[in-house]
Formats: sequence, C-alpha cells, structure tokens
Amino acid sequence: MSRSKEELQGVTKLGNQHTVYAQDYDPSLLETFVNKHPDRDYFVKFNCPEFTSLCPMTGQPDYATIYISYVPGVRMVESKSLKLYLFSFRNHGDFHEDCVNIIMDDLIRVMDPKYIEVWGKFLPRGGISIDPYCNYGRPGTPWADVAWQRLSQHDLYPEKVDNR
Repeated sequence: MSRSKEELQGVTKLGNQHTVYAQDYDPSLLETFVNKHPDRDYFVKFNCPEFTSLCPMTGQPDYATIYISYVPGVRMVESKSLKLYLFSFRNHGDFHEDCVNIIMDDLIRVMDPKYIEVWGKFLPRGGISIDPYCNYGRPGTPWADVAWQRLSQHDLYPEKVDNR
C-alpha cells in the first residue's frame, strides 16, 4: 500500500540531495504527512543521540540524547525534517528544560498528536547532568489522563545511570 504523490505533497526534504543544515533554530523545517491509521492508537519513537544546543549564559555547547514518543492523530512528523529541525538548535542558546518544552510545543503545533512526550538526557557539565521530561495528552481524551499518570509517576523508579 504505497503512498500516492498527493499524499506526499509537502514532504520536500526527504530524498532531497541538496540538504541545507540550518544553523539557527527554525521550527518551519518541520514537515508532516497524513497518518494512514488515525483510528488506531500506536506509539512512534525517535531517538536523537547527537542533539546540541548552547548554554544561554556561557555559549558553551550542551550535548544530549533527545527521546520523542508520540501517539499520532491525523498527521505525523517526517523524520528527515525532524532531524534538520533538531539540528537547528545547534546555535540556539537556551536552558535544557526550555529546549525540551520548545520541541514538544512545536511538534504539537504541526501534528496535533493524541499524546507526546519529550525527554532530554543531557551530558554533564560542571559535574551535573540534567534530564528534563515533558509530556502532553490531548484535552478531553483518555490521553490527558495518561499524560498525568506518566508525569506524576515519572521518576518513581529512577534509571540506573552508568553511561555518564
């Protein structure tokens, strides 16, 4: 069951051999396509182990793995556009907590997912690592309850950290 050309309209970055990597934060890079299974709830998970942003005070680089999990509604994010969008944070000066919330807000704006969570696992600087987590469930749906449960019990069973 291939996608028609009409279904792929608006997907311009995938397959483009002349990719330009934005050096500054640019949410307009995000592209979406129609979810062929909107009546089925399922998770899509992205793992970006090479996320980079800048400290807003010192300008020093911050490195993280960004995890994005979402339950799509009508639209889904196209992965190459997501990669380019995340790369656009390279020279963006913001705190870790702001970065994950900005990413989530931009994805909500372009996709209107049923549920989404964004988790940043930042490498330590100055002897401390920061792992901000945010989530959202569409109001008025069971996913709003899932969001509250996931957030309220997020760190009840902390992970074993042995890689930093």
